[in-house]
Amino acid sequence: MKVLLGVTGGIAAYKAAELVRALQQREVDVQVAMTASAEEFIRPLTFAALTGHPVLGTLWTPNDSGIDHITIAQQIDALVIAPCTANTLAKLAHGLADDLLSTVYLATRAPVLIAPAMNVDMWDHPATQANLRILEERGAQVISPDSGYLACGMTGGGRLADIETIADAVLASQNEVSSFRTAGGPAFRPATPQNLHDETILITAGGTREPIDAVRFLGNRSSGKMGHALAEEAAARGAKVILVTASPLPAANCEIVRVSTAEQMLTAVLARLPQATIVIKAAAVADFRPAAISPGKIRRGDSMSLTLEPTPDILGAVVTHRLPGTVVIAFAAETEDILANGRQKLQRKGVDALFVNDVSNPANGFDSDQNAGFWLTATDTIEFPPASKRRIALQIIDRTMSLSRELRSATSSV
Repeated sequence: MKVLLGVTGGIAAYKAAELVRALQQREVDVQVAMTASAEEFIRPLTFAALTGHPVLGTLWTPNDSGIDHITIAQQIDALVIAPCTANTLAKLAHGLADDLLSTVYLATRAPVLIAPAMNVDMWDHPATQANLRILEERGAQVISPDSGYLACGMTGGGRLADIETIADAVLASQNEVSSFRTAGGPAFRPATPQNLHDETILITAGGTREPIDAVRFLGNRSSGKMGHALAEEAAARGAKVILVTASPLPAANCEIVRVSTAEQMLTAVLARLPQATIVIKAAAVADFRPAAISPGKIRRGDSMSLTLEPTPDILGAVVTHRLPGTVVIAFAAETEDILANGRQKLQRKGVDALFVNDVSNPANGFDSDQNAGFWLTATDTIEFPPASKRRIALQIIDRTMSLSRELRSATSSV
C-alpha cells in the first residue's frame, strides 16, 4: 500500500514523524509532501530519513516535466493530510491548487483522509466547520481532532487525533476502495443524492449521563459520532432531521435537541415522535440510574452504596407510540455473541431493522472514528466491514430507505 502523507504548517507537524512510523509498522509505504509552512516546524530531512523517499515540496524543481503531481496522484492508494491546518482545509474545500499537495488532492482518485489540528476557536469557527462539511460531502474522511490541552495554552477541541487512530483509519480506508472506485471511475464519492425531501428523520445520539451527586454520573463511552454522522448524512440528502443528542458534537443542517439523562431523552423523543417518518435510535442510553441523587458532592471519606433502578425504555416507548408507517431502526452494542444477541433484540423490541456492532474492538464503535457491524432485518443479515462512521452512515441510510420503501409498498398493497 502506497500512501502520500501531506504535512502542513502547524505545531502538530512534529507528530507526523510518529505517524510515519505507525504506518510503516502496518507495512505501508509512506512518502511525505510538505507545505512551505510545514518546513518552518520540522525539516524535510527528518521525513526523508524515516521513509527512504525524497520529500515532495514545490511544484517547481530543476528539469521538472510539470506533471509529477499527476503521476503521484495516480500512483498512491491513499492521500493522508495530518496535521491539516485551517488554511489547507479552506484551500481544499474551494479547489485552490497553488502547491504540490493541493494539486495532488485535486488530481487523485484515491481515498482522502484529513486529520485537522488547530486552535479550538479556529476549529469551532463556522467557516472551518463549513469547509469540513464540503470536504466530507465530496467523499473525504475527516478524522476529528481530540480535546485537551493545546499548544496555545487553551483547552478544547483541535488537538491532532491519536496517531494510532489515524493509522488504523488509513488501513480501514482500503476496505472502502472497491465501493468508491469503478473501472475508470472516480474514487471520491459522487454528489449526494437529494432524495429524502419528504422524510422527517428523528435520530438519537450520544451516551446519557445519570447523576449520582452534584458532580458524578453513571454513563458510558459513547461519543455520539455515529449518530451525528447519520444526522448529517440524512440532512445532506434533503431530509428534515431532528437530532436528540447527549453529545456536544455539532451537526450541520439539523434541528438539535441537547439532553443529558435518559428521562430527558425520552421526553424529547416522544414530543417529536408524531413528526417522524423514520426513527433511528443510535444513542447509547444508560440502562440504570441511581434511585436517589445526592444534592451535594459525596466526599471520599463518606460511606456510600448505590441502589440502582432501570432507566425508561425509550426504544420500547417509540415502538409503542409511533404512528402507522413510521419506520424504526435500532442499534445494539455487544461484546459477545454479536449476531445472536442482535437478532434477539430485533425480535424482542419489535423494530424494523437493527445495526449491531462489537464494541469490544477498540478500533470500532465507542469513541472511534470508524465502525463495523451487521444490518439485521427479519430476513436479512448484511455485514458492514470496517469503514469511517460517515461511510457506515451512508450505508445505513441507504438500507433504511430501501427498507422503508418495501414496508410502505407492502402496506399500500394490503
